[in-house]
Amino acid sequence: MASEAPPFWWEKPDWRAYGLYPLSAVYGFVARRRLIDARREKLDVPVICVGNFTVGGTGKTPVAIALARQAKKMHLTPGFLSRGYGGSIHEPHVVDGKRDSARQVGDEPLLLSDHALTATTPNRVAGARLLMQMGCDLLIMDDGFQSAQIHMDYALVVVDGRYGVGNGHVLPAGPLRAPLIDQVRYATGIVRMGEDKAGEAVVRQAARAGRPIFEAWQRPVGVEKIAGRRFLAFAGIGHPDKFFDTVAQAGGEVVMARPFADHHFYSNDELRELVQTAAAADLELVTTAKDVARLRNSITPAGLLGKLNVLEIDAVFENANATRRIIEEAQDAWRERRLDT
Repeated sequence: MASEAPPFWWEKPDWRAYGLYPLSAVYGFVARRRLIDARREKLDVPVICVGNFTVGGTGKTPVAIALARQAKKMHLTPGFLSRGYGGSIHEPHVVDGKRDSARQVGDEPLLLSDHALTATTPNRVAGARLLMQMGCDLLIMDDGFQSAQIHMDYALVVVDGRYGVGNGHVLPAGPLRAPLIDQVRYATGIVRMGEDKAGEAVVRQAARAGRPIFEAWQRPVGVEKIAGRRFLAFAGIGHPDKFFDTVAQAGGEVVMARPFADHHFYSNDELRELVQTAAAADLELVTTAKDVARLRNSITPAGLLGKLNVLEIDAVFENANATRRIIEEAQDAWRERRLDT
């Protein structure tokens, strides 16, 4: 089970954040050195990294899927590269969406595998080579922006419009994975996800550094299946409240909301309790595609999956040409570095 982020990370800095500053200073120093001293493997195909500045969900996976869809329109063969967070398979492995479970490969790789070849392994270089052997000519890394393993031809960082970078402090005093100024230096472009403007300070800093800013939002798919119905909504993602709001925006009434920690693996007792509570209140169950991925190809209470409504999310860019531009710039950067070798 993933631990839940402390609520004070997303609030104005207070004594808790400042009290942890000495630990954050040490963590930030190590993370900064890792970024500066990184020796990244240069691959024979373009690499786009979809990452974030903070821990927690920002909408990376829908953005990665949007890039893969665009790549296919450009007659490319994209492949997703994931660490496989939460999975038990550590050797380079191509995800089989019909057989693998989230306990084996992680929940996000299962979602990604529905759209393109997906390899999971902590050794991203080995995973990349496996995808290249299978014919992939564009690699999309889901996360790994702070990783020191692979050279990124385009580092696309997703910022949540509602939460931004939280209190602006580095772990453990806040959600930042490294000092913000250092991370912005290594970003190629920024995606602000959502109509809220909590990420405005980050956007201004990135703009001053000459980084392009892309505006995007999450669009629910299949809202006709949600509108006008009453739900017990549950989610084990970075910010469950965003999902509950999305259900309401799609026209559903969230009568009960059950948040769980990000990447939470549900026990059968928890699942039975959700089913029984919903039935007692004459409610339907609704959850995220990521939560359902964690239940896929695993043993669950009989009939559970048939009782679940799933609200899937697409990433929609304000500029319809944004994904093409990102891929083309990654290809250009790849060609330039090949000429330099």
